[in-house]
Amino acid sequence: MQLKLLLSFFFVVFSPWQVEERVWELKVHKHGIRIYTRTAAGSPMKELKVQCNVDATLAQVVAVLLDINTAPQWVYATRSATLLKQVSPSELYYHSEIEIPWPASNRDFIAHLKVTQDPVTRIVTVDGPTIPDYMPQQENVVRVPKGSGKWILTPAGQKQVNIEYYLMTDPGGSIPAWLVNMFCTKGPLESFQKLKTHLESPAYREASLPFIHEGK
Repeated sequence: MQLKLLLSFFFVVFSPWQVEERVWELKVHKHGIRIYTRTAAGSPMKELKVQCNVDATLAQVVAVLLDINTAPQWVYATRSATLLKQVSPSELYYHSEIEIPWPASNRDFIAHLKVTQDPVTRIVTVDGPTIPDYMPQQENVVRVPKGSGKWILTPAGQKQVNIEYYLMTDPGGSIPAWLVNMFCTKGPLESFQKLKTHLESPAYREASLPFIHEGK
């Protein structure tokens, strides 16, 4: 049971290492959310891809992703999420702890989020590699040793955004890779369902960001 929580918040900030000609396999298609996996290059772990459309603007989605303090409200099994450094309005570092029931240890990570937008296509990319040595490790919490993440947000009409999210991570510790892979779709499915609802919150409904342009 505890292993079903293992990949909780990993999905927000990690992404696959890019390798060509490895086919994605559809594992889940529910509530308009598609979750794919494929074998990672040079790793026993699975890469993850999530696709869905949301009724929102680009600014709304980016505002939610950068609002670190509210992550526990919608990201699966997140115990805490704390802003560490605000580099600019579109770049930050944060720390998060993932809650995993006993006897497994909680995981934590530090992520570096940076938002960019293509001036022609208006496609937004949110990169989120982990920085394991950014701060000292906590007692009784396993630091995620490796991870990288990416959100690709494509405008798809009036207040419509297509989301592609990629995940690849090593959760650290002694948990077998095959067991982690078995439950790798649960966290993302529940989180994306909550994300759709979270986007409707009054705090984001009229979101406007100076570095995000909606129209061509």
